[in-house]
Amino acid sequence: MNREEIAVQKRNTGYNCAQAVLCTYADVIGMDEKQLFALAEALGSGLGCTLGTCGALNAAEMVLSCFTSSRHLEHPDSKAKTYPKARNLLKQFESEVGALQCRDIKGISTGIVLCECEDCVRIACRLVDAFIESENE
Repeated sequence: MNREEIAVQKRNTGYNCAQAVLCTYADVIGMDEKQLFALAEALGSGLGCTLGTCGALNAAEMVLSCFTSSRHLEHPDSKAKTYPKARNLLKQFESEVGALQCRDIKGISTGIVLCECEDCVRIACRLVDAFIESENE
């Protein structure tokens, strides 16, 4: 089973979209799934059920950060590398999904659903996988 389907399976068993994406990459980023699950809990339904930025997208950005951050606590120096890559991932997500905000994706004001949550999770994972592959080249 690929990571997209693992994440969808997690979402369908009670994980929110952010938890599903972030926890799917626990092994790749070398972090404990239980800690990641807790870390992403407040990101569900668009940032704490506010229908803000999509949780799947937020989680994808968190995984990206784990790859690009230098982790130099005394001298943070990797933001200049991380931010452009994060913007690129965000633009790709928006291009595929049609929006960044959960309220717009779910069509709250328009009645037109742009993308189902499962597909947002799949897209986020596909973008993360492509990013990881490009970093490993």
